Amino acid sequence: MIHHLIRRVLIGKFAAREIVPDNSVGIVGKILPGRLSMAAAIILVAVGMAFAQAQSPVPAQSQSAPVQSSPVQKGASMTKHAKGAFDVKVTPQKPDSKEAETSKLGRMSLDKQFHGDLEATSTGEMLAAMTEIKGSAGYVAMERVNGTLQGKSGTFVLQHLGTMTRGVPQMNVTVVPDSGTDGLVGLTGTMTIKIEEGKHFYEFDYTLPAAK
Repeated sequence: MIHHLIRRVLIGKFAAREIVPDNSVGIVGKILPGRLSMAAAIILVAVGMAFAQAQSPVPAQSQSAPVQSSPVQKGASMTKHAKGAFDVKVTPQKPDSKEAETSKLGRMSLDKQFHGDLEATSTGEMLAAMTEIKGSAGYVAMERVNGTLQGKSGTFVLQHLGTMTRGVPQMNVTVVPDSGTDGLVGLTGTMTIKIEEGKHFYEFDYTLPAAK
């Protein structure tokens, strides 16, 4: 399953950016234990994106519906729903220390452009690891977002945690507590990432302190 997901992600996104070739899945079987090459790091990027694709049951055409926010009054805060599309560029990074090299982890930089209810850019880093068991892998990432969220401008940090256990994915993307600045001070929330036909979409449920 994981190889099928990786191939779909590679064909849908990475091939378009010429980051890796379509046949990169075959590289996995050629990597010897204990030797994490740059090719393996690129495959690990696809693993991270596969988490999102595996949890995307919504058809792509439903994503084209008009973007609407759904505010719900909740005590002293306002809970809202934001959604849209985003573009992402993932660049494998070389180990910067002996410890990093011996850890056998893939490290990648992230560069994103968000559109829709969140008009923003973000930069960050991702660490990923594959195992000898087919369909089992994990990744973590941090990215700092800078832009405007439904009319409020500022920055905040998103924390990613993803695991795949023999083909069964779990992924959680949350706002780091107290990371919001300027108009986004006090921001909390969770983001869902979906990949449909090679295109990336987000759904963001968040709260901000009510205006005084």
